[in-house]
Formats: sequence, structure tokens, C-alpha cells
Amino acid sequence: MSSVASAPVRVRFCPSPTGNPHVGLVRTALFNWAFAKHHQGTLVFRIEDTDAARDSEESYDQLLDSLRWLGFDWDEGPEVGGPHAPYRQSQRMDIYKDVAQKLQDAGRAYHCYCSTEELDARRDAARAAGKPSGYDGHCRDLSAEQVDAYKAEGRTPIVRFRMPDETITFIDLVRGELTFTAENVPDYGIVRANGAPLYTLVNPVDDALMEITHVLRGEDLLSSTPRQIALYKALIDLGIAKEIPSFGHLPYVMGEGNKKLSKRDPESSLNLYRERGFLPEGLLNYLSLLGWSLSGDRDVFSMDEMVAAFEISDVNPNPARFDLKKCEAINADHIRLLDVKDFTERCAPWLKAPFAPWAPEDFDEAKWQAVAPHAQTRLKVLSEITDNVDFLFLAEPVEDKVSWTKAMKEGSDALLRTARERLESADWTSPESLKEAVLAAGETHGLKLGKAQAPVRVAVTGRTIGLPLFESLEILGKEKTLARIDAALAKLAA
Repeated sequence: MSSVASAPVRVRFCPSPTGNPHVGLVRTALFNWAFAKHHQGTLVFRIEDTDAARDSEESYDQLLDSLRWLGFDWDEGPEVGGPHAPYRQSQRMDIYKDVAQKLQDAGRAYHCYCSTEELDARRDAARAAGKPSGYDGHCRDLSAEQVDAYKAEGRTPIVRFRMPDETITFIDLVRGELTFTAENVPDYGIVRANGAPLYTLVNPVDDALMEITHVLRGEDLLSSTPRQIALYKALIDLGIAKEIPSFGHLPYVMGEGNKKLSKRDPESSLNLYRERGFLPEGLLNYLSLLGWSLSGDRDVFSMDEMVAAFEISDVNPNPARFDLKKCEAINADHIRLLDVKDFTERCAPWLKAPFAPWAPEDFDEAKWQAVAPHAQTRLKVLSEITDNVDFLFLAEPVEDKVSWTKAMKEGSDALLRTARERLESADWTSPESLKEAVLAAGETHGLKLGKAQAPVRVAVTGRTIGLPLFESLEILGKEKTLARIDAALAKLAA
């Protein structure tokens, strides 16, 4: 096996364009990207699009757009080219056909004529006898007469790789030494009956031809590794491959109910995080913690810091649980790390249609710039900005019935009248003066500040939770604030 020290690092990320990218896929891309960067190596981005029934050009475009949004760059692959082009498997079919034929010519692969029904029956019999239920080698050494008989029946064969009768041991970069006995790794298909190459062939062939030194991928592919190692040895014998890469299998990402996170789980969708306004750096920071950590007492860090520290041997092999609340908390930390100008620019999509409920002409840039530093301290995701600042740009605050019921208790009208009087004479250039006015109104009615400010907040902003109240009142202005308190008093009276 190759090691990091013995050769320039070449890793690959090779997704299939089948729908919206999911966070498990992104975690795999991140670890490959960080590993390549850490070792000043090469990241090859390859598209595995040989499944015409599931792959689509729309998914391909979405995949590239998603990786660009996340901030990934690659050294070889779509859009950048490279010495091993093309990087889409659908454009490499002649290569796979040629390699499959060379394997057959060398006796390392053979035609298998078994029908699905025959395979199932023999598997059932093997299980009943307590034996391994993989392929039993039925077509390994057919005579010419047997082949002719199958052809006469109109059977179209698949191509199977002939596994060597030997134990396969390798050092997994995450899990240590692993051993697979021959009886548990049977011959396997590499070309379908219609001539289409299977993943089991195209993936190792591309890794060999693209001189990949390290394969970092999900744990779900671990069982295919001994088969691929055997294929690599055959490719080396044929002069197609130079060496067997090192393998590292990343831990499962678990979702709700301690089940493996799948594409069907809503929280797995990358688009969900983009639409909610996660920062790419916040999301990647959290995903890096699914199996790895910078240090035991630090969860928030930059991608540059991750690259500097990342070693695949530090990845924990145990399953990692996806925790949406922790993901949001880390994203909130990254929002607070932005400079204010960057923050205001990143919020821009959520301050206009289709997200903003106000008319474009009612948006006040000066008020937005004034409130942005206060909003930055409160958001978990950028999309929350819309509800937090709508009171500034709407003629009336959004009526949130739950907030109204919660805040407007018996006696709220008296409190609001006193607060209005105090605010009328307050200094509107000082949030502290506005706070003192509401505090004094509360004391008049035997209420602490928290209880006293709740009706004021709901009257002015429509909600019980939001940005710092007194800074918000100052930015909204005296005239609008008092008018909204008057409107709330009228509603209470009615």
C-alpha cells in the first residue's frame, strides 16, 4: 500500500449526479479536499454518470453549483480539465470496454450465463446449508459445449471478475488492519448483460488510470474494497495500474432514531441549508466534526485551520450523529465572526422578493445598515433576518397572535399608556434613555424590566422575541414607535 510520505498525494471525489446533493456526500468531499490541501496534493473531481436511468444533466449542474457554493476547488475535473480527461464516466465507455476485454483475455474475468432465478435458488440452498451465499463460481470454467448450449437458449452473459483463492488483508487508514477470507469475497459482476460497465469496474479502473494514491470514502463501500484490491492486482499485472491505493473508510452519519442518514431524510438535503441561509463555512465546520475534531475543547474554526490540522488517521471510525441544533449553533458562531459589511451583503437575498413581505420602495437602506450589527448577534441562519427586521419596513408590524396573547396580559393597557408618556419625553438619540423610560414605566406598575418591555415589544415589532428592543426603537424612530403603541392601545380597548 502507498503511504502519504512515499508519493505525491492524489485523492478523488466522485459523486453520481442523481438529485440534490446530501450532507454525507459533502462530508466525504470535505475530508478529501482537506486531506489533499494538507499534503499539498491533488484533488480529482470525477463524475460517475454511467447510470443513464438515474443520472441527469440538471443534477450534474446542481452538483457543480453546490460544490462552488461550498467553496471547494479541485485540481482536475469538470470545468478545469487535466491530464486524465475526460472526467465524466459517460465519456469513458471505450476505456472500460477495452479493460474488460483485456481482463477476459488474460483469464481474470469470464462470461457468466446464470439467470437471476438460478442465482437466487442456489443462494437459498447455500443459506439453508449454512454456507456463504455469494456467487458459487458456476460459470468459472464452462466447456465450449456448455457455452454453446447457453447461447442456443438465447442467454446473454454478464462479465464476472475471477477472485483469487486467497485471504486479502489491508490497512485501513481509519480502521486499522482488516482481513477478508476468500469464501466471503466471491466472484462479482463488472459488466452487465447489455454491455454497460458496473461501478465495480469503472471506479477502480478510473482510480488506476488517474493514479489515485488514497481512496477516502464512506463506510458503506468497505465491503467492496477487497474485491477492488484484487482487481487492482490484475490491472497491475496487465500494466494498467501502477500501485494499489491506500483506503480509508469514513464513519456513517446517523440521523434520527440512530439510523443512517439517507437521501430521504429532510435534514440530509444540502439545498435545505442553502435555502435557510447557512454559511458555507459554518456548515462545513459542523460537518467536519462528524468523525473528526480540531481539538477536544474547540468546535469553531476556519477551513484554513482544518486544512492545517487534518490527518485521516485522526478520524474516528465510530458512527457520527447529525445534530441539527449543534449545526445551527456553530453556524451562528460563524455569522458573528463575519465583519458587518460581509454580513449585510450575505443577508441581501432575504431582504427582497420572494422572501421580504415589504415593497421594494419601502426598504430603507440607512435603517438596515443601522440595525445590521444588532441583528448579527441574534441570528442562527441568515433567513431569520427577514422576520427580525420586517417591523422597520412595514407600515404596521406583523400580527403574531401567539405573541399578542402572551404579552398583552391584564393591565397591559395601563403599562403601555405610562410607557408612552415616558417615551414621549425620552432622549431618542440614546437607547439607554429609552430603556430607562420603559424601566420607570414598569416600576410604576410594580413590574421588572422583562415584564414591562414585553407589551412594548409586541406593540412595536409584533413579536415577543427579536432584536435588542431599545436599539430597535431608536432606529424605528419616535413617531412610528408612539403611533404603534397608540394602535395597540386602541386594539386593547376594542
